[in-house]
This record gives sequence, C-alpha cells and structure tokens, in this order.
Amino acid sequence: MSGGAADCQYWERLLAKYCRLYFLRNKERISISAASKLLANMLAEYRGMGLSVGSMICGWDKKGPGLYYINDKGARLKGPLFSTGSGNTFAYGILDSGHRPDLSVEEAYDLGRRAICYATHRDNYSGGIVNMYHMKEDGWIRVGRTDVSDLLYQYSEEKK
Repeated sequence: MSGGAADCQYWERLLAKYCRLYFLRNKERISISAASKLLANMLAEYRGMGLSVGSMICGWDKKGPGLYYINDKGARLKGPLFSTGSGNTFAYGILDSGHRPDLSVEEAYDLGRRAICYATHRDNYSGGIVNMYHMKEDGWIRVGRTDVSDLLYQYSEEKK
C-alpha cells in the first residue's frame, strides 16, 4: 500500500473486518475480485475528500491467483503486476524491462527486489527496506527483509 499511513491503515483494517464478516456469514472466504471491489466502492464514496490511498490486493481463490490495484478515487484494475507509491515510475522501469511470463520464482524475487530497491533509492519519499512476501495457494510466506543500502552495494558489485 502507499499514500497516507493513517488512511491506508484505516481502509485496510475496515476491508479486513468486512472480509471476516463475509467469512462468518457464508462459511467461505470472499473472492479476491469481490474484496477489491468492496474496497474500491468504499473509497469511491469519499472521492475528492483528501484521502491518500494506493493499494494492491492479492490472493488466491477458487479462480486462482488474483492481483488488483485500487486507489483513493475508487479506480480498480486487474493485472499481472503493479507498482504503487511515489517511486512507482522507477519501479516500472525495472519491471517493464525484466518481466516475462516464464520467470522462475527466484528470478521473480530478484526482479521485485531490484524494482523496489531502485525505486526506493531514487525516490525521496520512499522507505529504505525491501519487505518481500510471496502469495501462494495455501497462504503467504515472508521471503525476506533487506536494507536497500545492502542491495545497492550488491548490485553495484555485480556490475564490476
């Protein structure tokens, strides 16, 4: 997620509450598509009121993996990859040049690390840590937490 920390935290928690209520009422998890639509509809009601939210919702449901981008205007996009936040143009430069459908898991991890690393390095408003998670059919796993300075050193050594 990106934007104002308080805005993102509030809307993500509210979405989580509605997803839990859906599960209690229906005895099954909400689909990724429905969860993303729910968040987009909630945010659309507050369009133009100064919210700052850019969020990616990913998961695995009956239809398989799903990834959606939602913003504070209520826009909702489905796609294979997204970047959000003030450094996203830098990240897209890396993603566009390195993404291909047949990436191995390790190649995908490296591409993601590079995209976040260079976006964070070149953008004044981004953090300094790459937190990486992998969404799988049975849940997510934490791949790692790496300092951007360490990655920049590693990538500069590879070029030599």
